[in-house]
Amino acid sequence: MEAPAMAAPGDPGGPTVLRMMLGSQLRRLREDRGISAEEAGYVIRGSHSKISRLELGRVSFKERDVADLLTLYKVLDPVERSVLLDLARQANQPGWWHQYSDLLPAWFEVYMGLEGAASLIRTYEVQFVPGLLQTPDYARAVIRLGHPSIDEDELERRVRLRLGRQRRLDSPDFALWAVIDENALRRPLQDADVLRDQLAHLIEMTERRNVTVQVMPFSAGGHAAAGGSFSMLRFPEETLPDVVYLEQLTSALYLNKPGDTDNYLRVMNQLCVEASLPETSLKLLIDLHTALC
Repeated sequence: MEAPAMAAPGDPGGPTVLRMMLGSQLRRLREDRGISAEEAGYVIRGSHSKISRLELGRVSFKERDVADLLTLYKVLDPVERSVLLDLARQANQPGWWHQYSDLLPAWFEVYMGLEGAASLIRTYEVQFVPGLLQTPDYARAVIRLGHPSIDEDELERRVRLRLGRQRRLDSPDFALWAVIDENALRRPLQDADVLRDQLAHLIEMTERRNVTVQVMPFSAGGHAAAGGSFSMLRFPEETLPDVVYLEQLTSALYLNKPGDTDNYLRVMNQLCVEASLPETSLKLLIDLHTALC
């Protein structure tokens, strides 16, 4: 049997966005028919929480489940059914990160898919430079902090995984807006060379039209994001809700209810107001880099 093809790094047509698109369509069909998540779950031998995960694109689809749901939703036209079932088959192909699945906890695999599907990521980072903007040496240093006992082979695989994620920045339909605490830009991880090269890379990345970097300076004092780092992901499909990602030591939270995302959107907007303007932030980056030369 031929192995399924994997999506390329940074491919916006990867499996996660297809699952999200299919899930969104299934949710619309269910709501149009006035069918509860509990009723739909019963039909596919599951629960309302399983329907929720399917409609959010968080899990893979079984063609049998999709077929049963389409029948429940009275989608009986062979052509319409064929389109949605084919979308389910495409959505089940492995993501490009599948080759690194032995390194990834399940909760982070979800983020990998969301990151590849997002059209805009806004992030606030306190401790480190965001992963999408890290140099290989900086990434090695950060990874070693979290995995001090790993061997060189695993370290290099983890670095390649992180660099693979950065290919998303090459997509014309993707944008990254990062607010970085000044503390993260001054923290030496191994030696001054690693931090100096990382600052030079950040300066270079600010030249990209789809990358915005703001620095939250020490002089700002207390600010809106007292709770720590977080990211907000927005997707090209208007029917898909924003997702707030909160990473913890051994797990992560994914928030997509309007009440939660609205609060984080307010905080993110406030952070962008309180942080230095992009032009001022660039000058600070240059000054920090010059001080290390």
